[in-house]
Amino acid sequence: MNQAKKGDTVKVHYTGKLRDGKIFDTSEGRDPLQFTIGSGQVIPGFEDAVIGMNPGDTKTAEVPVAKAYGPRNEEVVMEVPLTQFPPDINPEIGQMLELGQPGGQQVIVTITSMTDSHAVLDANPPLAGKDLIFELELVEIV
Repeated sequence: MNQAKKGDTVKVHYTGKLRDGKIFDTSEGRDPLQFTIGSGQVIPGFEDAVIGMNPGDTKTAEVPVAKAYGPRNEEVVMEVPLTQFPPDINPEIGQMLELGQPGGQQVIVTITSMTDSHAVLDANPPLAGKDLIFELELVEIV
């Protein structure tokens, strides 16, 4: 049978969980995720887990922080006065915002806490610093 390898485009059904069993994402009820192995479209540990699978195979893969979203970086957490928010934005904890950076790049931040005068914005990916567990099914090598 044809095993998935670097350069192959694959279709994968998956369920991603944290160590406590909480599901953070799944393809259940949707089309399988399609990506090319080695292209950087998904985290390295997810790609590594698919390599060597045959269509129809299922497996559970543990992906450590280093092969997932990396460690948390406290340098990208900032406290911002509420007066700096545009008037059309009503900040709330958990809200995600897109901020422009020097050079034109955009960064997604999450409001993680608030006081009467400030909001704490966190630019870490939500899954940074976490080991991940994926239940995988290789549906097809395209």
